[in-house]
Amino acid sequence: ILGPNVGKFENNFSKYLGANHCVGVANGLDALTMSLKSLNLPHNSEVLVASNSYIACILSILNAGLKPILIEPDLATYNIDPNKITNKITKKTKVILAVHLYGKSCEMDKILKICKEYNLYLVEDCAQSHGSKYKNVNTGLFGNFGCFSFYPTKTLGALGDGGAITCKTKKNLDFLKKQRNYGSVVRYKNEIIGQNSRLDEIQALFLNIKLKSLNKIISHKKKLAEIYFENLNNKFIVPKIEAHKSDTYYIFNIRHEARNRLREYLLKKNIMTDIHYPIPPFRQTALKSYFKENYPISEEIHNTTVSLPISFAHTKSDINKVTKILNKF
Repeated sequence: ILGPNVGKFENNFSKYLGANHCVGVANGLDALTMSLKSLNLPHNSEVLVASNSYIACILSILNAGLKPILIEPDLATYNIDPNKITNKITKKTKVILAVHLYGKSCEMDKILKICKEYNLYLVEDCAQSHGSKYKNVNTGLFGNFGCFSFYPTKTLGALGDGGAITCKTKKNLDFLKKQRNYGSVVRYKNEIIGQNSRLDEIQALFLNIKLKSLNKIISHKKKLAEIYFENLNNKFIVPKIEAHKSDTYYIFNIRHEARNRLREYLLKKNIMTDIHYPIPPFRQTALKSYFKENYPISEEIHNTTVSLPISFAHTKSDINKVTKILNKF
């Protein structure tokens, strides 16, 4: 536990990203929760987050004793819409949680400007954006904290659960190292109220090996994405390409109003798909008491999005086949 492989991975991942510091933790949810706890905010301080985010984002806010405030996404990018943020800022607003969904970075210049103007903290959810860039800067380097997941399906996936936090200051680094290990860095000396959230040695060992291939994995997924872009007909709404962003296509999502019928059609052709995500967080039973507003943009995304095959295991021939079948729908 917390042996040399973890330390080596923390150093290697920091170098890959260009981060000041990195702390390995047990999973992506813990990375988010611990980062928010580290800010030491008053109870029920407000955190702004996209309404179509994965439920882990909302759970992290609640687990940290804070209040999630949902902001509608940009329908073209699926990320939080910076133009809708200021309308939701109150005296209790303390944090923007920027979720880089599907491997596309958020609009960081606008978000950083808002953070500076309103004196807000910025936490980045990079669970789906390993290696994604905004104006040639890696996600995870813009905020006070960058939170990563190494769940096996991620672009940099481990053999099981794992996560990491990037941070800028030695003070934050020291606090997070205590927090992940019962509030202790020296055995049996507990300085703060901590928890048990440690990256496992075996996962770190595997990640150290896989990290060497991360750029190769990203490059391959980009080539597969190009096939979709070049060959899919205009019946499908495809991801927006933005010159100032380097997307990594954690998933390749398209949208179609007959999404469920489309999935059935593809399944009959032996093509598996998925939905990221079928139920928005504000519709989840566990969270229904927290949200009373309507979020029509998020609803439209959740009702029409479908994720197509795009993994390191897929070949160009595979994706060409998928596009031909899709175009016949």
